[in-house]
Amino acid sequence: MILGAIADDLTGATDLSLILARNGMRVVQTIGLPDDLGAVAAEADAVVVALKSRTIPAEEAVAMSLDAARALQAAGARRFFFKYCSTFDSTDEGNIGPVASALMSHFDMECSVACPSFPENGRTVYQGHLFVHDRLISDSPMKDHPLTPMRDPDLVRVLSRQTERPVHLVPLATMRGAPGAIAAKVTATPGIFILDAIDDSDLRAIARDLADLPLITGGSAVAMGLPDIYRARGWLSAAAAQAPFEAPAGKGVILAGSCSEMTRKQIDAARRAGLPMLQIDAEGIAEGRITAGTVVDFVEKAAGQGPLPPVVYSSADPGTVARAQKALGRMRAGELVETLLGEVAASLAGRGFTRIVSAGGETSGAVAGALGASALRIGPEIDPGVPWVMTLDGERPLCLALKSGNFGSEDFFLKAWELLA
Repeated sequence: MILGAIADDLTGATDLSLILARNGMRVVQTIGLPDDLGAVAAEADAVVVALKSRTIPAEEAVAMSLDAARALQAAGARRFFFKYCSTFDSTDEGNIGPVASALMSHFDMECSVACPSFPENGRTVYQGHLFVHDRLISDSPMKDHPLTPMRDPDLVRVLSRQTERPVHLVPLATMRGAPGAIAAKVTATPGIFILDAIDDSDLRAIARDLADLPLITGGSAVAMGLPDIYRARGWLSAAAAQAPFEAPAGKGVILAGSCSEMTRKQIDAARRAGLPMLQIDAEGIAEGRITAGTVVDFVEKAAGQGPLPPVVYSSADPGTVARAQKALGRMRAGELVETLLGEVAASLAGRGFTRIVSAGGETSGAVAGALGASALRIGPEIDPGVPWVMTLDGERPLCLALKSGNFGSEDFFLKAWELLA
């Protein structure tokens, strides 16, 4: 194994796995730490461990991440990557800063880098400020994220609140300087360096200059240049052909727990296309009016009436979400929905549903956990950063599309099914 990666949520892990596979690495993605990571990694160039650590207490996230790092080291990884969201989802308590700092200590590093940039999906960093398309992130819908609202676009300032290590900036002029300029800047001073990056050439410059760092932290796109560097060093053979991805026959369903603006647009597009729809809400679940059984009954009936997959969604506008959080508590409102959608997925998998789209990082983690999936094979890309994947364990393989809430085009739910047709 060349690269061992630790991702703070499931959809982000899948996104990173796709980018590495697309660039010629044999990738295995695990959900949590398997009992024998060495066996899982035996034929892999890269292993991506998906944790559910983005919004848990920082000390728990640190402990989980260090466990993953130790396991990846024991399995033979030469380099390491800590993956977080391209929108830098975090609060003043973490968890990006605490985890990055702890991993740096583990690898005995005085300096490392942080860069969430993903230009293909409209996330860029300039003068240390994070943009979503043409807006600062603080002016984007991410300012109203129910768990990790991003209201400060200055990543040096944001990360400084999360770690005691100094935080510096590598500006775009240095990023586009002569080969070696980035490394010279980063290694001259202890701390964590925010890297400007506005297109893919900047991301490939990171790989060119910093591939010798034991640990790089960033969004998934930051890893795109690493396979070419490994190949040039003779660590990685010529790009391997992807194994055929043969989706099992069966029925499909879409489970959306994200309240992001893009997921809401995707739900509207599905509604206009005539997909059967069922809206659920945390208060209805808490009161017992909505149960896994009632949702499964709806899905089975709707799936039996035509070829279009049913959509079950809790997605709502920020005002509705805020009212539910006020009534139930911020964490409990989300957990009620995630738990129910996980139960629904598990029940449907036992009833012939083999194709499941999940929208939202927390929701996808709950769905995969309820399905008992522990390892995934990467399949065809639906939209940038979102592939179909296939479970590698269990009696019957399942096809899953695990989508971060903000990812995908408005017709994502429709394209996902067309890709498997």
